[in-house]
Amino acid sequence: MTDRSSTTERLWTRDLVLASLANLVLAFVFYLLMTTMALYAVERFSATDSAGGLASSMFVIGAVVARLFAGNLADLVGRRRILVVSMVVFVVASFAYLPVDAAADSLGVLLAVRAVHGVAFGIASTAALSLAQSLIPASRRAEGTGYFTLSTTLATAIGPFLGLLLVHGPGYDVLFVVNGVVAVLGIVFSVLLLRTPDVLPGPDERARLRRFHPRDMLHPDVLPVASFMLVLAVSFAGVLTFLNSYAEDAGLESGASIFFLVYAVVLFGTRLVAGRVQDRRGDNVVVYTALAAFAVGLVLLGLATSDAVLVVAGGFLGMGFGTLMSAMQAIAVGRVPMRRVGVAVSTHFFMVDLGVGLGPILLGVLLDAIGYGDMYLVLAGTVVLSAALYHGVHGRKERARRRAVATLETPLDRAPVPAQG
Repeated sequence: MTDRSSTTERLWTRDLVLASLANLVLAFVFYLLMTTMALYAVERFSATDSAGGLASSMFVIGAVVARLFAGNLADLVGRRRILVVSMVVFVVASFAYLPVDAAADSLGVLLAVRAVHGVAFGIASTAALSLAQSLIPASRRAEGTGYFTLSTTLATAIGPFLGLLLVHGPGYDVLFVVNGVVAVLGIVFSVLLLRTPDVLPGPDERARLRRFHPRDMLHPDVLPVASFMLVLAVSFAGVLTFLNSYAEDAGLESGASIFFLVYAVVLFGTRLVAGRVQDRRGDNVVVYTALAAFAVGLVLLGLATSDAVLVVAGGFLGMGFGTLMSAMQAIAVGRVPMRRVGVAVSTHFFMVDLGVGLGPILLGVLLDAIGYGDMYLVLAGTVVLSAALYHGVHGRKERARRRAVATLETPLDRAPVPAQG
């Protein structure tokens, strides 16, 4: 029996397009600055390498803190309203780099700006993602999530490239102007979303949400699958943080220069089909395939002796980790009622951000003992073992659900004939 609902329910609407554009702005600014802040702090403030790394990661720290209450806040106040308010703060913080750069006498002020910028990003991105999930039909959730998150994929490809181009060309002042101008576009897209009113919770629900109880900040039904993403995010942090150092050490700078471009291109193509497969054939087929691709990419990275192998590894990682990000987000949202989708999204990304933040610290200790290549091989083994965690928190139940659906959809004329006694 074919489920025709996935082909008849409309996916793209005006508001989903606007939410996607707002998310593109947020992700673009994140990647534009994330790849340049550490070097900027060292060059402009004569900071140490560790202080430069803190200038980069302070944004993520702010975002992690914001994730704790962002979903609850979005569900309480309204996703559209909180998106506009947080986007205003995001724009102010985006332009704040200009006076900080002009003064050039306080690294502490830069760290404070990065923290505020990260908090605004965490709230705004949670609101945009939650709004998108409320607009995507349930029967096309994985497909719609995959399409929506292509805005982040595009930012992954363009942001770091443009950031390094501006830094090595016109300079940091132009980088910060571009950063602010792009952020203003986010306000425009967000304000246009206000034309449709928010659907707010009832009085009893609002009274409960105002208490900001821990279970309303990190949803207990989402935490198990989010813990799986924490493990994967720690593994991917090894790529984000140490790829350039590894490539320089191995003489593979040319491959590293297009690594994330290939990652984004492959991910873009994969997401065009992965969501549809997940909606029609279930979560497991997509998740296990993506885990295998992620592990293969890390093995290739650990064994790379040429630029070509490094680039191919980027493709496998895009097919792997990039696909898992959208697939697991769809799974997380499917575990809660639609009125709690904000907390589901914030719980998912809280664990992802936590993994990206903890990864460099944990893996830095590992690097001192075994080196880059072996570290990536260890991470590949970790990804393989994480399949058991996924099976325990979701895969087993998903397999049982798919069997039950298959049994219900078996036509009568194909049903098993009882044995004759």
